[in-house]
Amino acid sequence: MSHQVLARKWRPKNFDTLVGQENTVQALVNALDQERLHHAYLFTGTRGVGKTTLARILAKSFNCEKGISSKPCGVCSACVSVDKGNFIDLIEVDAASNTKVDEMRELLENSQYAPTSGRFKVYIIDEVHMLSNNAFNAMLKTLEEPPEHIKFILATTDPKRVPVTVLSRCLQFNLKQMTIEKISNHLDMILTDEEIKFEKKALGLIAKCARGSMRDALSLTDQAIAYSGNEISENKVSEMLGIVDNNFLIDILFKISEDKGEELIEIAHGMNDKNIALDSTLIDLAKLIHEISVYQVASGSNLDLQGDKEKKQLSELYSPETLQLLYQIVINGKKDIYLAPDLLTGFNTTLLRMLAFFPTLQTEKLESKLVGKKIASPNQSLEEKKSSQIEVKNEVKETLEFDGNWHNLVNNLKLGIANALAQECEFKAYQNYIFELTLDSNKGHLMQDNYVEKLEESLINHFNKKIKVKIFVDEVKTTPAIKTSEEKSKLLKETESAMMKDGFVKDLIENFDAQVVPTSIEPLNNKGQ
Repeated sequence: MSHQVLARKWRPKNFDTLVGQENTVQALVNALDQERLHHAYLFTGTRGVGKTTLARILAKSFNCEKGISSKPCGVCSACVSVDKGNFIDLIEVDAASNTKVDEMRELLENSQYAPTSGRFKVYIIDEVHMLSNNAFNAMLKTLEEPPEHIKFILATTDPKRVPVTVLSRCLQFNLKQMTIEKISNHLDMILTDEEIKFEKKALGLIAKCARGSMRDALSLTDQAIAYSGNEISENKVSEMLGIVDNNFLIDILFKISEDKGEELIEIAHGMNDKNIALDSTLIDLAKLIHEISVYQVASGSNLDLQGDKEKKQLSELYSPETLQLLYQIVINGKKDIYLAPDLLTGFNTTLLRMLAFFPTLQTEKLESKLVGKKIASPNQSLEEKKSSQIEVKNEVKETLEFDGNWHNLVNNLKLGIANALAQECEFKAYQNYIFELTLDSNKGHLMQDNYVEKLEESLINHFNKKIKVKIFVDEVKTTPAIKTSEEKSKLLKETESAMMKDGFVKDLIENFDAQVVPTSIEPLNNKGQ
């Protein structure tokens, strides 16, 4: 027997074996069991998610000799013929190669004849969006009022190109992209049955590269078997797919923080020598930065980041603002990489851009030049880094004292993401270098560790002292946010009063029945802007 590729050999033959489309399957099963049959179905979704497979199973359910059922027997002549692809009343049309109106008219003329052996004559039109406008127009009437013995099943990867007049005549089902977990588990089952040895992590890499397509995953698995020789390992799959080792990405972020541009370029050239796909590497780098950013605001969530020492270290080393900047640079780099002379040049440029725009590093480099000190190492803990920063700053500026005006202090600090927390806190006490603050109980969601750490860091930088912050949740009377709102309201009233006294405004009101809209009044700032 000749070899059959996995995608064909393991193509589902009934609804029970179809993976990843539970919602669509449930709807079709219910309709079949209740014999509430529609005359036209439209399956949409990306390649390899099961559109054509669903259409064939549905055709089998319509024509099974044991009756219309969601569980076709699979052994009668109709079911066997559909599986083999030679059922006379199942007509599969590739719209990509049959786009002309004459071909569609011929198809529709033949549809008027009764089925030869089946219960229904089923037309499966794949890639239906490729039909011409005239071809769509030719099938509209038949789609709306087809003969009782006709069922249309349309499939497309681009439903936006299908006319709304056609869409409105069909029962539509949008097939989802499959999750990495479902693809991986399905590959596990298939390879176990095929008695092929594999590593679980290798299947995860294949599932990830398949990007939601089961057919692509099975094709990649065939390729992996051929590449690795009946034993699919993580290393072999990585080599085959040109997937970057996560350690490369982590190393890149550390080299950026250490201002080691030469070593950064060496990493890029080493990846290129190993035939790693540099364009997709930028996608993986963006995902890593995203993971670290999420961890900073949701460290208690169930992420892979937990238990990963290096990633946790990076989450402490980089500020949230810096991570967002680097993420944007990487995303733009992915867009621009194909405009570069070659992929390596584009990749290097993106890394150098990340290095050039690393703001924290630039500040620390300047301070280190002023005092002849080394900047804090990225391998230091957050507390150690704060201490080293204080030592540097002690030689650059004088120590400041708190004057008791919390409102002015908050407005003078560079707080970033911690600004919302500081604005909603009421000053309670300051003693022994500890700020005691009260946060409104309605603003409890702002009590996050990274916000508090950022506030402490800003106070340390401002006063050049080891400052601690203690925050209690209770009712508040006055906060910077409340005071700012009151000041703005007062200024707005003064502005409105002054405006109503203006001679020009008075003339407009008296002579032209003009009206002043209070909500449109904005007081000028000190700069007259």
